[in-house]
Amino acid sequence: MNSTKDFTRYDRQMILQGFGKEGQLRLSEASVLVIGAGGLGCPALQYLAAAGVGRIGIVDDDVVNLSNLHRQILFTMADIGASKAETAALKLSQLNSDIEIQYYRIRLNVANALDIIPNYDIVLDGTDNFSSRYLINDACALLKKPLIFGAIAQYEGQVSVFNVPDSKNRLSNYRDLFPDPPGDNEVPNCAEAGVLGVLPGIIGTMQAAEAIKLITGIGSVLAGTLLTFNVLNNQFYEVAFTSSKQSQALLPADTEAFLNMHYKEVCSINDPAIIEINASQFKALRLQPSTLVIDVREESEIPRLKGFEHTVIPMSAFHHEMGTIKAANVILLCQHGIRSMYAAELLHEENHEVKKLYSLKGGISRWISELSP
Repeated sequence: MNSTKDFTRYDRQMILQGFGKEGQLRLSEASVLVIGAGGLGCPALQYLAAAGVGRIGIVDDDVVNLSNLHRQILFTMADIGASKAETAALKLSQLNSDIEIQYYRIRLNVANALDIIPNYDIVLDGTDNFSSRYLINDACALLKKPLIFGAIAQYEGQVSVFNVPDSKNRLSNYRDLFPDPPGDNEVPNCAEAGVLGVLPGIIGTMQAAEAIKLITGIGSVLAGTLLTFNVLNNQFYEVAFTSSKQSQALLPADTEAFLNMHYKEVCSINDPAIIEINASQFKALRLQPSTLVIDVREESEIPRLKGFEHTVIPMSAFHHEMGTIKAANVILLCQHGIRSMYAAELLHEENHEVKKLYSLKGGISRWISELSP
């Protein structure tokens, strides 16, 4: 979009004092990535598109189901079973054909986050789980991207803005609020605890407002401030927070460190479809037909495996190569059993040809005597 474009649709916001055509031009030249097209993402996407944000990205690997419709008002009964990201992109393009919309039918993870996020000016987190929140936060902190955080539970929602200087020119992020992820089942999600349908609409719209303020430069944003809203009593309250050396130390120091983070394991999310095995089980299973053994360590790591047939797919290339895996049964190995679990989770999510997944518990370091030829 450029200065010769017809801005008639934006007349009501362009006449605002302090906004004007300059503000609209800034919106038209900006890009926002919305991660999660659910309860928070739907209203945020609608208002960002309507406001004229020039390029919007949508990341979501889920499909629409009936239980979504009481709060995810971008979708209808006719959309049940359809991709959320693709359906949202289609409906937003009907709302505003002047903007560019790109969708990604994937789950954001360490293997693709640093490829997608750099293409956008601002990231809006509409996810509903802690592993995704820490992953998105750490990626945005590493890339120095403004991150607009939102969360909802039952009758209460939260909003904040990270990686943007506060009134004292200090930067903060999600780990300054919550340094340590909660344990498994400590904090129930919306599927377990429920949520009032209008609440994500309120919080998601507030997230969109923070993005618009950041882009246009109007007003002040919630940098260094967590805003909480309770829909039952209409109370708002704010909590100020700042960065600390302790929380900064929890961030990955560089790209390599980020790629080696294991967010699902840190947040105690266990997948029953993945079986951890010991050395004796590994020895028996690897001899079964249609079983592929994959070493996900990097080429430089030692010791190299000998004495049995296996394939090497380093973790740094795993996301791009896992579509080529055709075996019915896959056993994954790494040095300590952490990366192999993460690789198994990726395979379970994105490669449905694999029927059974195993990870060597403790890795090669723990079981080196049994694995030696």
